[in-house]
Amino acid sequence: MLGTWRQTLRSNWPHLLVLFFLIVFPHLVGWITGDSPFGVGGRPRGQSVFWQLIFIEVFIFAILAMSYNLMFGFTGVISFGHALFFGMGGYILGLVLEKTGATSELGLLFGIILGIVVSGVLGFVVGLVSLRLRGVYFAIFTLAVAEMFAIYIGRWPLTSAEDGFVLSNLPTFLNPARDRITYYYLVLIFMVLCFLFIRRLINSPSGTVLLAIRENESRAQAIGYNTLVFKLLSITLAGMLAAVAGMLQVILTKKVGPEILTVSFTVDPLLMTIIGGIGTFSGPVIGASVLHLSERIFNREFVIGAMTINIGENWSLILGVAFILVVMVFPQGIVGTWVKWRAGRKARTE
Repeated sequence: MLGTWRQTLRSNWPHLLVLFFLIVFPHLVGWITGDSPFGVGGRPRGQSVFWQLIFIEVFIFAILAMSYNLMFGFTGVISFGHALFFGMGGYILGLVLEKTGATSELGLLFGIILGIVVSGVLGFVVGLVSLRLRGVYFAIFTLAVAEMFAIYIGRWPLTSAEDGFVLSNLPTFLNPARDRITYYYLVLIFMVLCFLFIRRLINSPSGTVLLAIRENESRAQAIGYNTLVFKLLSITLAGMLAAVAGMLQVILTKKVGPEILTVSFTVDPLLMTIIGGIGTFSGPVIGASVLHLSERIFNREFVIGAMTINIGENWSLILGVAFILVVMVFPQGIVGTWVKWRAGRKARTE
């Protein structure tokens, strides 16, 4: 038993080191800046609280990217409609909290359960209807379905159409505007659980079949597997995880609107997955961190002496060029290229 724990710690020490850093990060920033991680003057202010917000966004995007990687990276199914599940999770939670008259605690519990279940059923139905299509035809179909839902919800009076609505019925302990650090640790826990769930799934017999489908679906069918069932499993689970990310996002912003159904919430996790490493466990997390932190840090004006450089005006162009360079330098993504380099080095030394 002791040997097993030692082996587990030895093989996972980079992940544990990063987790330890993220746990102490709010207090570390507070110690450096002198601003309490619990806020200033009883309100969520100060540098520590500000950086908690940035990293909460990173954690949410990491969950969304991991959900997309489960479908795209591990199963080989590319979808352009993943924002549908992200947005539906947020909308369902918001509608239950604000439109049913339930108490905040009961509404939160019921909204989370209903949002996950509905997103899973929606993923199953979309997959059942469209997975017989292949390649770009499947991707375009999922994009059309997502846009159809976005247009309908954006005109639905119950959701206040394009204006959306504000979440005012959140439980006090879950209100990031009042208690930012509690929400920081809560979202961090969700990200860790999502990471562990996907890793356990892929290392299971079912995960082996998903990998076989990604590599060669025809061969997987030839040895007796019903690949449609496993692809349905993948897109259903990916939709449920994306819904969780959508719920965490609307709780953070306290706003539900059509913007959470836009195609950017499909493109961003796709880019994050490619940058971090397709079909890797840590890749989507690293991709989300790199992409979102770089946007937060560099997407603004810089004053150097008498010269002012406004990177924000050209951020999309800079991001596109940077993405091309990353793909050229790291064709398998950051994590994938690192793993390939280590394997090659190990083979040369042996």
